[in-house]
Amino acid sequence: MAKMLTSHRPGLAVSLKLCAVGLFTIMAALIKATSAEVPPGEAVFFRSFFAIPVIVIWLVARGELRNGLVSKQPMGHFWRGLLGTMAMGLTFAGLGLLPLPEVTAIGYATPIFTVVLAALMLGETIRMVRISAVLIGLVGVMIMVWPRLGGGSLEDGATLGAMFILAATIARAFVQIHIRKLVQTEHTAAIVFYFSATASLISLLTLPFGWVMPSAGTLGLLIIAGLIGGIAQILVTSSYRFGPASMLAPYDYASMIFAILLGYFWFGELPTAVMLTGAALVVAGNILVIWREHQLGLERARARAVTDPKS
Repeated sequence: MAKMLTSHRPGLAVSLKLCAVGLFTIMAALIKATSAEVPPGEAVFFRSFFAIPVIVIWLVARGELRNGLVSKQPMGHFWRGLLGTMAMGLTFAGLGLLPLPEVTAIGYATPIFTVVLAALMLGETIRMVRISAVLIGLVGVMIMVWPRLGGGSLEDGATLGAMFILAATIARAFVQIHIRKLVQTEHTAAIVFYFSATASLISLLTLPFGWVMPSAGTLGLLIIAGLIGGIAQILVTSSYRFGPASMLAPYDYASMIFAILLGYFWFGELPTAVMLTGAALVVAGNILVIWREHQLGLERARARAVTDPKS
């Protein structure tokens, strides 16, 4: 979903990305704080619906509201919205059952699953470096989830929560694959806007399954979560205008610092040594993928320079 680089300003790019990562973590904490009262489907609605005004204001300010929302693949946006809504709902369900740092750590597996799916669905070639990265990442995932899944049962909330987050991580990998196709024809603004709109509509289908009238305090937290989600989406999208994805990707892992702080001071949660060990392996695998993608990008740039000296 990143736009092409418009100017190389690494300091601004990193600042925008870190602000976005921090806001997304705060949003997750707000959803977790409401999880005892509000079902996941209802939380998805508030998160998506109240992000729309923020996104529309941003598009108007950039003069992209009319042209940016023109779509050549309306069904592509629907499927992206369906997959993304599933991932969001599963994540919100898991937030109510697992500590915030653990949810954050398991979520780091998305790029690992994306590499696997890209090979299976897009026919991308993965060589030894990326195969090694996938294996390292998968070992890390197993270390994190095994204490929850090994010997657990569906009656155990933590076991169910781990299954939800793992499923959400795989669903987000499918989303990433789908976005790779969408960006070939669709404007970034359209992808951002239509996801929030589609998620708002799809989440309404969960109305018969236990929506509640939240208390005033909970309602305020849900609305704030939606507004923060919209702002964070804008910040992360804007960050890619000033710095390449390969440079900014490692800053996603700052979310663990935010998650540990919020988990401890807000929910009294502490990460376990096993969770941190698994997370470190997943992060190592992801960084290996990022490094390899950067190297491939340099090789492609050199090849273009040779074949087109004027470029």
